[in-house]
Amino acid sequence: MERTVLANEIYQTAHLTGTFTLRSGKVSNDYFDKYLFESAPGLLREIAEHLAGLIPSDTEILAGLEMGGIPIATALSLKTGIPVVFVRKKAKEYGTCKLAEGTEIRGKRVCIVEDVVTTGGQILLSAQDLKHHGALVRNVLCVIEREQQGRDNLEKAGLNFLSLFTMEELIAANLSSY
Repeated sequence: MERTVLANEIYQTAHLTGTFTLRSGKVSNDYFDKYLFESAPGLLREIAEHLAGLIPSDTEILAGLEMGGIPIATALSLKTGIPVVFVRKKAKEYGTCKLAEGTEIRGKRVCIVEDVVTTGGQILLSAQDLKHHGALVRNVLCVIEREQQGRDNLEKAGLNFLSLFTMEELIAANLSSY
């Protein structure tokens, strides 16, 4: 699928209007319900196809953040063969008490995978947690870059931030389809 067509498909599938409070606390009239595009197998496959080319070549493990990053990281793992871990917001307090479920991350180059980035707050927390557990975290990959603030915060923290689409690109793709 051509990139502009994919952008329009994501927009048509996941864009909602109304009054929404974002994770950052900001209120917005535009919202992308990531679970709508993540739960559509054909669309998720196309997203993984396009994101795969953005994965830094030295990546050894994809780290899907709870909860929206997990389906994207899984689809990317199936597409590329790169192992995946599932990162909790907080290490579980029973059983294995793990933060990252799956393969070993210690000493591995890990690329964090997220769905939508607004401020990057959870990514920054998870990156620190992963580093604390021995992962080498330099890269973050997402489907939708909602606000410039997210990019600024991640880059200020020394992370390389790659996004498939900005929110503006999704809106423009929808407008150009008329």
